[in-house]
Parts: sequence; C-alpha cells; structure tokens
Amino acid sequence: MTVDEQTRVELPPHVPGEFEVFVNGVRQTRGVDYEVAGRSLLFRRPIAQEGRLGFWRWALMWLGVVGSYRKHETVDVVYESDGRRQVETGLRPQEGATVYGRRPGRD
Repeated sequence: MTVDEQTRVELPPHVPGEFEVFVNGVRQTRGVDYEVAGRSLLFRRPIAQEGRLGFWRWALMWLGVVGSYRKHETVDVVYESDGRRQVETGLRPQEGATVYGRRPGRD
C-alpha cells in the first residue's frame, strides 16, 4: 500500500464547474496533478506556503540584513463568467489541510 500526501484548496463559491488551475503559473491537469472533490481541489503533492514572518525576521528583512527565501507556491483558477475570463489568484491551502490517503492501484 502506498500512502501519498495531498493538499486541499477550497474553490471560491462563485467559480463555476468549468475552470483551469495553475500553480506558480504552470497549468495543472485534472486527474494528473489534482482532483476535484465537491468545492475543493485535492493536489497530489504538498503546496508550499511561506507562512507569516515573525517580528525579528521581518525587522531583519526591513533592515536589509536577510531576505526571505522560503518556498511559496500560488494557486490560481481561471474561469469564464458573462463571456469574460476571470482569475481568482492566490488561493491558499486550508490550514491543516494536508490529507494522507491511499492512491488506487499503487500497492
């Protein structure tokens, strides 16, 4: 049995059923990179988020002593509404939304 890590991202309520998904500007393929479960996108890998900066890290960055080089991925959804392409950008993984599950056919 193989157990894989998944990340859940909630779709905004106004996004219709037909949409395109991008992570860091790279188009994702449904069934390969992610699945749809209700109003959620389930990615087959972790989606890295930098998180909040602490006071001292923020202060050191402001002073130009250090930078922030942590991995931070953005999830964008492109859809059509009233004949126009719309973009929801910066969708965040749910807090504690990493799901561990068994992938079919991978024993």
